[in-house]
Amino acid sequence: MKQVTIYTDGACSGNPGPGGWGAILMYGEAKKEISGGELSTTNNRMELISVISALEALKTPCDVEVFTDSQYVSNAINLGWLNSWQRMGWKRKGGEVKNPDLWIRLVPLLEKHKVSFNWVKGHADNEYNNRCDELAVAEAQSRRE
Repeated sequence: MKQVTIYTDGACSGNPGPGGWGAILMYGEAKKEISGGELSTTNNRMELISVISALEALKTPCDVEVFTDSQYVSNAINLGWLNSWQRMGWKRKGGEVKNPDLWIRLVPLLEKHKVSFNWVKGHADNEYNNRCDELAVAEAQSRRE
């Protein structure tokens, strides 16, 4: 199984507001940057879409290590929140799960690939996380009116 490393980030100008996301996919010496955005969204949606888009870009099942500065995303996976939300019909103790459409889109990708999630401090000294932030911010800014 191919070993792939992915860095992701999302950004929003206002929350909600124009948003963007960026991801870097690395396999061996190959590196690919992808990005996108939406006119009206939230930071958490952009964080999730960055992960989803990166995993969707993989053509075959892979062993993937994802690095994200989003505790929302990393904790949902690593602390088992996602499994609990699924069992509870996309509800949580405090009410409805936010962004169920995106979590539902992520689930089959986590089944297709062997994925581990790592949290990294944002806006620090990680060059790949910083580059993803640049991509995400540029996408968000390009959608400002």
